Amino acid sequence: MLGFMLNYALRVNLTIAIVAMVKPIENTTATTIATIVDSSSNLTTTLIDNDVDDAAELDERFPWDSYQQNFVLGCFFWGYILTELPGGRLAELIGGRRVFGHSMLWASLLTLVTPLAAHLNYVVLIIVRVILGFMLGASWPAIHPVAAVWIPPMERSKFMSNMMASSLGAAITMPVCGYLISVAGWSSVFYATGAVGLIWSACWFTFVYETPATHPRITAEERREIEEAIGTSTSKKRPSYVPWMDMLCSPAVWAIIITHGLSVFGFFTVINQLPTYMHQILHFNIKENGLFSSLPYLGKYIMAFSSSCFADYLRKRGTLTTTATRKVFTAFALLTPGFLMVAQVFLGREAGWSVAIFTLALFTHGAVTAGYLGNGLDIAPNFSGTIFGLANTLSSFGGFLSTWMVGALTYEDKSYHQWQIVFWILSVTYISGALVYICLGSGELQPWNNPPERKKVSDVHNEEGVPLKIEKIAN
Repeated sequence: MLGFMLNYALRVNLTIAIVAMVKPIENTTATTIATIVDSSSNLTTTLIDNDVDDAAELDERFPWDSYQQNFVLGCFFWGYILTELPGGRLAELIGGRRVFGHSMLWASLLTLVTPLAAHLNYVVLIIVRVILGFMLGASWPAIHPVAAVWIPPMERSKFMSNMMASSLGAAITMPVCGYLISVAGWSSVFYATGAVGLIWSACWFTFVYETPATHPRITAEERREIEEAIGTSTSKKRPSYVPWMDMLCSPAVWAIIITHGLSVFGFFTVINQLPTYMHQILHFNIKENGLFSSLPYLGKYIMAFSSSCFADYLRKRGTLTTTATRKVFTAFALLTPGFLMVAQVFLGREAGWSVAIFTLALFTHGAVTAGYLGNGLDIAPNFSGTIFGLANTLSSFGGFLSTWMVGALTYEDKSYHQWQIVFWILSVTYISGALVYICLGSGELQPWNNPPERKKVSDVHNEEGVPLKIEKIAN
């Protein structure tokens, strides 16, 4: 949980700090609201420059224009997309502890050198951010192989809900980093988050081990309970290859990939474009509603954890099968926001209704952790990292696509009618994701989860009676 909170802290710190890093274009008032929408990290940061100008004198400000600022913010995803799939597969081969731990460790070190990189050169900062994305991209799929060997099947929904702690981390990071900027300058944001990341990394490598069998402090009873619950669904010997043909021909795998892509597209659009909509249509003063930017994230995590506990309870009691559980909670998590977007089409002119609708949409969306999000562990725990890597690679484009969509629809015409089109698209997206999973999703262990080991040519020759090459024997 703390790891995923810090994961987002290391991602969004620049989104907050860049407000104070860049020289203001206009200085017509002592108090200005600086709003930056970061389509890469799914967040909108709003800071009030009352004290920023004075605190920023501690650090150099840079003459970056709007294009350069967005370039710096967006380059994170260049590296992030590259390591989603390799990170998941690497975690399956060498273990999620190493991949997740090292990705966070090196990301923390890169965060510490970010102020130096910014002072050296604009291009150096871009390189650091790309490498940061490269490191953090491997962390998300790496947690699935950890769950495959540590978490009993009937408790995995609850464990996977901790991935939603990233939203909680974002909600905490924004106000804390805003305060740090006001008292110590923008560089303090990177020093603080990087230092906490290093401390977390040291604790991770100290207390976390690859498997129950390798943990020096685990009791024999606990180890036996975990290993007996997992059984043979997760191989002790990691498969040396991925059965790509079987995997890519599996409807259950495509159900996860497609549903995740549509779900994240809707989520990205709501998170990124909500403040813009409130500014353009509702003339909403977000300064007076500071808690609004944090409460949806907190609510999303509460829903993720509570729904996951309830899902595991239903499965343990035998009330619902794993397949039925995943479909019910996925349908709830996606159909509810889908219908709420329809309500937004007709009620969206009222600020009160808009706040209630979007907050409820984000809250109910947290139930995806009891639905499709951990489904890869049900159908193929040996390849759960690869499956999530595939799904997250494709869904990562949702942030770019959602921003482009809203920009194209509202570039020349920012009327409420254009935003209604956005809400209709979101409704169709959410509902389509639910329908795809209801039709194709499954919670059954797939036969290709334990593929037969490939035999070496020499072994095949041995079995067929073909003489092996005779080695020279030294006298």
